[in-house]
Amino acid sequence: MEKREKAHCLVLFYPIQGHINPMLQFSKRLQHKGVKVTLVTTQSVHKAMHGDGGGKSPSSFSSIALETISDGFDGEGGSSQAESIQAYWDRFREIGSQTLAELIDKLSASGHPADCLVYDQILPWALDVAKRVGIAGAAFFTVSCAVTNIYSLVHNGLLKLPLNPDSEILLPGLPPLQPSDTPSFVHAPESYPAFFKLSMEQFSNLDKADWVFYSTFYELEQEVIEYWMTKFSTLRTIGPTIPSMYLDKRHEDNKEYGLSLFKLNSDACMKWLNAKPKGSVAYMSFGSIAEQGEEQMKELGLGLKRSKRYFLWVVRTSESVKLPKGFAEETSEKGLVVSWCPQLEVLAHEAVGCFVTHCGWNSTLEALSLGVPMVAVPQWADQSTNAKFIMDVWKIGLKAQADEKGIVRGEEIANCVREILDGERGKEIRKNASNWKALAKSAVDEGGSSDKNIDEFIAKLVQN
Repeated sequence: MEKREKAHCLVLFYPIQGHINPMLQFSKRLQHKGVKVTLVTTQSVHKAMHGDGGGKSPSSFSSIALETISDGFDGEGGSSQAESIQAYWDRFREIGSQTLAELIDKLSASGHPADCLVYDQILPWALDVAKRVGIAGAAFFTVSCAVTNIYSLVHNGLLKLPLNPDSEILLPGLPPLQPSDTPSFVHAPESYPAFFKLSMEQFSNLDKADWVFYSTFYELEQEVIEYWMTKFSTLRTIGPTIPSMYLDKRHEDNKEYGLSLFKLNSDACMKWLNAKPKGSVAYMSFGSIAEQGEEQMKELGLGLKRSKRYFLWVVRTSESVKLPKGFAEETSEKGLVVSWCPQLEVLAHEAVGCFVTHCGWNSTLEALSLGVPMVAVPQWADQSTNAKFIMDVWKIGLKAQADEKGIVRGEEIANCVREILDGERGKEIRKNASNWKALAKSAVDEGGSSDKNIDEFIAKLVQN
């Protein structure tokens, strides 16, 4: 049988922005190295990309093909039609498994058989499909290796729940942790039963994966990666998974993620930043999912106001009703409030001196890769663990401490912003941030740790 010139990878992502971005960037890296890539998403996300939501069409994927499967909720409203998050995942597993197998069969019949399925780690059933149809399977983790290690130790019974609130936690490959430094699904599993279950299920068949990819880089999490590689020898780091033009600049056509489920206020943000001095602006954004209570929203605004520094604050349209009345007008001399903006462009702008962030893994990697110090205001999921590493391990930011009610007060935000922009600790933090920026670039540049791992993956695909 004649050998095909190109390996063919299917890349299946979970349909939320924080999972789409890193998997799309990995796909672009593969494509630049000569691999044929087909992105796979749900029909509902495909519709959103073509609708009025500001999303981009597949033409912006640099010629990466796009196919769809069903999650069982293809009508108007998509996953919001499900009666609960658990009901959605159960239906997605059932219908997704069936339609994914049909897609792989269709591609084979059309003369473009897939060699490997790279799947989002929260869809472990996809690996079962890959094995059933006889192709390789690669898990893709969109969280840090440290966070996965914690989940794994809980899954294997080596970290017992509930955690003792008064005891320090000592785990292999990790710094000493307080219970509050662990993911919320671990320190408060009863509050998030569906998410806790999902976090455990991702290990159900992981030992059968041919590769385990992480959106991180070796130098960033060396100790925990070394530990995890004793459990999973197929683990490989392939990040940071942000567009090439913000890192190694080897791929001039890769300047943006290429798929946004939100409208971007690019011109307004950049024009405003262009008029501000270098390192003078605090940029605040809490990602695509986080929802703030009204009291916390008020305190965030108060913090920016009291800092007496320039600020750019992203407040999603759905959250804007929680803003203090007249806030945008009252603070217009110092600040700009927008509903969304191109985060990479903003973080790369020389006027931005710090990033007040929820510490989602993508945002954390973006800031670190661009050398921007952070004020950590974690909300839930993996964010408390990321915040711990930002402040105490990588030393590239400060964590804004919450009070006994769980609210981060305005004065705390203001103090952290002032300290990073103008204080003594800020000087050391900026120096560390600059060092990590250089290491992030090196990892994906030619011959770097992540670049070599991607080359190794492709070489094995082509051999098979």
